[in-house]
Amino acid sequence: MTGNIIETGSETPMDSPAKYRVYPSAENFVKFESQKNPVSVPPNSITVSDLKLWYGPVQALKGITLNIPKNCVYSFIGPSGCGKSTFLRTMNRMNDMVPNCKIEGKVMVDGHDIYEKGVDVVDLRKRVGMVFQKANPFPMSIYDNVAYGPRIHGVPKKELDGIVENALRRAALWDEVKDRLKTSALSLSGGQQQRLCIARTLAVSPEIILFDEPCSALDPISTGKIEELMTELKSDYTIVVVTHNMQQAARVSDYTAFFLSGELIEAGETIEIFENPKDIRTEEYITGRFG
Repeated sequence: MTGNIIETGSETPMDSPAKYRVYPSAENFVKFESQKNPVSVPPNSITVSDLKLWYGPVQALKGITLNIPKNCVYSFIGPSGCGKSTFLRTMNRMNDMVPNCKIEGKVMVDGHDIYEKGVDVVDLRKRVGMVFQKANPFPMSIYDNVAYGPRIHGVPKKELDGIVENALRRAALWDEVKDRLKTSALSLSGGQQQRLCIARTLAVSPEIILFDEPCSALDPISTGKIEELMTELKSDYTIVVVTHNMQQAARVSDYTAFFLSGELIEAGETIEIFENPKDIRTEEYITGRFG
C-alpha cells in the first residue's frame, strides 16, 4: 500500500497506539507499525448483549453485542444513519425520551443492567455523562455552568469553588477563564464552549463519558485540544466517542467498532481494525469507497 507516512512523536496532540500511520484515502487505509508490547485488556466497563432497538416500526439496531473495557477510548465509526449515535445513547438511556422507542437486550454498566425496572435514570446519567455534537452551554456564567450539576446533587456551597476549578483544569480550560468565571458562558469561542461542557460533565464525577461527534463543528486547533483531552481523561474515565473522522479514530482510540445499517460489522483494537480488517465492508469504508 502507498501513502504519506507520518511519524508521531511528542509534538503530536496526543499519544498514539503506534509509531507510524498512513492516513486513509481512496487508495489506501490507515497503516500502523505493530506494537511490540501489547497491553493486557482491562475489565469491561460496559457490556452489551444482543441489543435491538426500534423507532416505531423501523429497526435501528440489530442484535448488537459489544464489550467496552474500562479506562480506554473506544470509537464508533460508520456512515450517517448506521446506528452508531443511537447505540451510544442507549448507554445512558437518552433514547427514553424518544417517542415509540422500543429496546430489547441488555446494557450492563459495571455489572448492572441499566434497563432493569427501578433503575434511577438521574443517577445513571450522573455516572454516564454525555457531551453532544454541538456545544450547549447554559445561558449563565462560566462558574454556574460547571457548578450546576453539583448543586442539583446537593453538594455544599463551600465545596463548589474547588469542584469548579478542578473540573475546568481537567478540561484544560482553567487558565483561559480563571479571571472571568462570572462572565457569560456564551461569550466563549466554540472550542472553549465544548471544553466547558466537558468540564460540566466532569464536575459530577462520572465513570463513563460519551462523546457524540464532539469535534464536528470545531476548527483543527480546537479539535486537537479535545482529542488530547480525551487521551488524558482515559486514565480516570472510560471514553466512548462517535466520529465520522477516520483520522480522529486512528489518533485517539484504543478500540474501534464499525457500524453499518444498524449492525455491528466489526470491533477490536484500532490497530487491527485499520491495518487488518476482517470484513471487506470495513476495509471499503475505511478506504473511502463508500460512506
